[in-house]
Amino acid sequence: MSGGTLLAERFEEHRPRLRAVAYRMLGSLGEAEDAVQEAWLRLDRHAEEVENLGGWLTTVVSRVCLNELRSRDRRREEELDTRVPDPVLAAPERDDPEAAALLGDRVGMALQVVLGTLGPAERLAFVLHDLFAVPFEEIAPLLEKSPAAVRQSASRARRRVKERAPVPDRDPAAQRGAVEAFLSAAREGDFEGLVRVLAPDAVLRSDGGAPAALSRVLRGGAAIASSAAGFRALAPYARLVLVNGAYGVLTVVDGRPVSVMAFTVVDGLVARIDVLGDPERLAALPLPV
Repeated sequence: MSGGTLLAERFEEHRPRLRAVAYRMLGSLGEAEDAVQEAWLRLDRHAEEVENLGGWLTTVVSRVCLNELRSRDRRREEELDTRVPDPVLAAPERDDPEAAALLGDRVGMALQVVLGTLGPAERLAFVLHDLFAVPFEEIAPLLEKSPAAVRQSASRARRRVKERAPVPDRDPAAQRGAVEAFLSAAREGDFEGLVRVLAPDAVLRSDGGAPAALSRVLRGGAAIASSAAGFRALAPYARLVLVNGAYGVLTVVDGRPVSVMAFTVVDGLVARIDVLGDPERLAALPLPV
């Protein structure tokens, strides 16, 4: 076996973790893959200098992602109020090892949305330390800060996540029951049924892409229930899928994805709905079989 082949095999062993780090950092499947590919290109040039391969690759991917996040801040491309990250989809009746490796057990859509509102330093510190157990001492050089300062950044991010990302029900049956109840009421145009399944302070975030007028945020169960009547026409094309590990809805018309709805269910009620309706981004998503 050649040295290049061995290096490639060792890199592939680390790829799932690297993609998971990059996805949590960027919220974009395509950009996450680009960051991982950049790490491979750099490894190919510096392989002889690397002692701890896993740590070195994580550092490179993190730097690439940090640069991208800082570039976003400068360009101010994204409307954070309505921005919905790329969802990771899987069929509910089948095991999907790739999706499972990408998501782990702590990256529901509500959390991913909140990560998108953090500043680059806070996001890096929280993702690496809280989600991947990287010590503050190893994160500090990436941010050119002291370990104590990085600890403070992670603490601020943790508070924001706790305030803004509701902790979903872990019981798959409870998740599925709430989503199916929502779908059933929407299909029937049952306003009262929708209000019953929605939390009073529920939030719906819809990302329709450009123009910005296609995106919106609705707050309150009654407001969301009033808008859900428009879903009735598309109901025959909707089916249950796993969206970032929780039950959600994928709507496909004539082979073309029209929307993905991610549901966050808390205490048996729908607390958050994050809808991706951007045609360009939907067309690029890998759909479950």
